[in-house]
Amino acid sequence: MAGRVDALFFFMLGASALIALAVFATILYFAVKYRRRPGNELARPPARSTPFEVTWTTLATVLAMVPFVWGASLYVDEALPPSNALSVYVVARQWMWKAEHDGGQSEINELHVPVGRAVKLTMTSQDVIHSFGVPAFRLKADVLPGRYTTAWFTATQAGQYHLFCDQYCGTDHSLMTGWIYAMDPADYEAWLRAGSAISPVGEGRKLFAQFGCVACHDTGIAPDLAGVFGHPVLLNNGQTVIADENYVRESILSPSAKIVAGYQPIMPSFAGRLSEDQLLQLIAYVKSLGEQSSPPPSTVPGTPGASPPPPQVPTPRAGIVQPLRPTPPTGGRS
Repeated sequence: MAGRVDALFFFMLGASALIALAVFATILYFAVKYRRRPGNELARPPARSTPFEVTWTTLATVLAMVPFVWGASLYVDEALPPSNALSVYVVARQWMWKAEHDGGQSEINELHVPVGRAVKLTMTSQDVIHSFGVPAFRLKADVLPGRYTTAWFTATQAGQYHLFCDQYCGTDHSLMTGWIYAMDPADYEAWLRAGSAISPVGEGRKLFAQFGCVACHDTGIAPDLAGVFGHPVLLNNGQTVIADENYVRESILSPSAKIVAGYQPIMPSFAGRLSEDQLLQLIAYVKSLGEQSSPPPSTVPGTPGASPPPPQVPTPRAGIVQPLRPTPPTGGRS
């Protein structure tokens, strides 16, 4: 994106310089031509020229639309990562960056990426607002607590590039820096093999089993997660939402916020019980289930070809996407 961003920047800079030059040249011309002198003591009353005013207003509007359309197109392209982008999860905290790859490799204040491959960053903060900034890539994206933001880039040249926090975040803000290493694909694969670990999907699968999620999601008590991620989900209020990272996160931390049609809000909140790393691992696992199969017919009940919601039974049903087992009403552990 750097070349396209620079092209728009230099266009705006050149256009602004030309406009400023034209304005000052006109001021100078009018100051000389209409200066006060003998025989020209009184100004003549101005005459309206509707065609001139319409032409000038229309021309200015058309000229203003050029950078607007150009910038909007660039913004849309920057906001929509390619579907085949390499996924990296980033957690910001005072005062460091932690990155985790799909293969489980974790880095602190460093990020290794392959040249020529789009990289999608899914980012969140554990404390305050940070901003992921890489000047060489013309990349800057805010990283917010309590939600996920995304950004993407494609490194075109191998090298080492400076990473900054571009949002003042506290005492040691200026020390919250790092490096991005763009590597040839072969070198990147070798780096991945050297740092092999359990992937976020694998860690999420372990958490899913550890907290007994299968007892609900694999038995029909809670919604089936296979094929859900990235697809529409019908809620009990009639609205439809897309099951993306923020939806899954909200379903874990605030399970009563959005209830899937046909289910009851019996899932407890797990806010404060899971770290940001664990939340990202659970989301990665749910995402992998969505990629393994097409959305089930009952994802949006009531649509053509959809199967009806699960039959009602006396047992209370679970709420929305539920990664953890409800606490037994009598206390203790089951």
